[in-house]
Amino acid sequence: MEKKHLSDIEIAQAAEIRHINTIAAKLNLNEDHLEHYGKYKAKLPLSLLNEEKIKESNLILVSAMTPTPAGEGKTTTSIGLTEGMNKIGKKTVAVLREPSLGPVFGIKGGAAGGGYSQVIPMEDINLHFTGDFSAIEKANNLLSALIDNNIQSKTNNLNIDPRTIVWKRVMDMNDRSLRQITIGLGGTANGVPREDGFNITPASEVMAILCMAESFTDLKERLGNIFIGYTFDKQPVFAKDLKAENAMAILLKDAIKPNMVQTLEGNPAIIHGGPFANIAQGTNTVIATKMGLSLADYVVTEAGFGADLGAEKFLNIKCVSAGLKPKAVVIVATIRALRHHGGAKSEEYNTPSVERVEKGFANLSKHIENIQKFGISPVVAINAFPSDTQEEIQLIQEKCQDYKVKAVVANGWAEGGAGMTNLAEAVVDAANADDNEFKPLYDWKKPIQEKIETIAKEIYGADSVDFSKKATLQMKRMEKLGFDQMPICMAKTQKSLSDNESLHGRPEGFEVSVREFEFAAGAGFIIPILGQMMRMPGLPAVPASEGMSIDDDGVISGLS
Repeated sequence: MEKKHLSDIEIAQAAEIRHINTIAAKLNLNEDHLEHYGKYKAKLPLSLLNEEKIKESNLILVSAMTPTPAGEGKTTTSIGLTEGMNKIGKKTVAVLREPSLGPVFGIKGGAAGGGYSQVIPMEDINLHFTGDFSAIEKANNLLSALIDNNIQSKTNNLNIDPRTIVWKRVMDMNDRSLRQITIGLGGTANGVPREDGFNITPASEVMAILCMAESFTDLKERLGNIFIGYTFDKQPVFAKDLKAENAMAILLKDAIKPNMVQTLEGNPAIIHGGPFANIAQGTNTVIATKMGLSLADYVVTEAGFGADLGAEKFLNIKCVSAGLKPKAVVIVATIRALRHHGGAKSEEYNTPSVERVEKGFANLSKHIENIQKFGISPVVAINAFPSDTQEEIQLIQEKCQDYKVKAVVANGWAEGGAGMTNLAEAVVDAANADDNEFKPLYDWKKPIQEKIETIAKEIYGADSVDFSKKATLQMKRMEKLGFDQMPICMAKTQKSLSDNESLHGRPEGFEVSVREFEFAAGAGFIIPILGQMMRMPGLPAVPASEGMSIDDDGVISGLS
């Protein structure tokens, strides 16, 4: 079979797919441990969590340099690394996020890996999967319905001021026309008219809560703590005031359980939760990560976009909240991205240029330095492309040596696990290194402004932070509400280390501007908004959906 001539979906469809019971047996599980969703997917009950085993296992985070619009292959690298780790005899599970339908039908594509480093059944994973996103939508929109019902009610009214409601409805599709809408039109029987809008499902706080919760009890408590808005006499209103948390949790009773599938080479993979990293925490669920650590010796997981977003949030929010201590971090780099940060235009990404790679290395070096600030020395994975030259690869490896960091060529897309054993060996060495000792960048108890300035200056490289008048007022309100001791979840462009997407490479001498705040009281973090961040994307002029088809036998083509 000519690997290079096959698309991702053709590779996935041609692969040998094993019954999920066979995959489970590799983790010493039998069919009674599983809740089956057909032959090839299953949910894992929370009773399998083992806190003692979690402490003994090794957590590996895969992040990346600041990506090009197409991404640098974190998921492909994560899956390929899992294959490589198993090839060298390390019992390893990949623990990843679920894809959102919006990007699948839009421009970015799915999130099941690529080439010979994929999780399967790829079509199911990229589409409705086990219904988790649907359950999150329903729980989110139930709360919306309860809010509007309460506003209209004459006997059970909480005196909510409709002008202050911050809770939005969600839908897992890119639909820009729903960003800002007016509801309740058509007479008193249809509710009270007010402004509203839709976010995409990964941006829902219910998604963030599902990903942060450590038990069903914790899930319900966090759902109850969702902030809705204020009453007319300026008192805060939460979901628990509407007695919404139990009904919402009922809708999530199955969604809270992690999903198990398989890699192309028949290794177990857990896929669960799917928040975006530019507007949320960008990592899979705490429960899924702990499930992997309970069942295997190594867990390979990922955090969205560059290390300034997903990895920073993974390390400062998720790990601190859940008591996790990663043993190693992989930074995925591509020579295409280094050329991009070195000044290449998109049509020049595949044109070799040692000069541009050398200039673009400044971006990668900043991400290396940032991970080292957390007490971990990363491994750089050079995700291989056909246009790479040996001179460019050698330059990266030599420059990484200056930071005492190993850079390894990763051939997971073309070769699967066989092309990832060198990276696997390097990661195992890093995980066992004596000088790796994870420590968060800041103390949650510090003032809000100080925590934001720490991230902006230490991680982004900013000189200063400017807070708008609105943001300053909101900080005072959050302090009054007792939210000031929460961690920070920055909402920032993924296209630059700064908050200006046009500044590539390693920007210097810039100021970060905090326009306003949102706060996810249930998820447990504060969200500073840097620039114009959208929570409901739009479709491109030519959406990916136009290239998809399905035949009479149900065989799908054009999905990637």
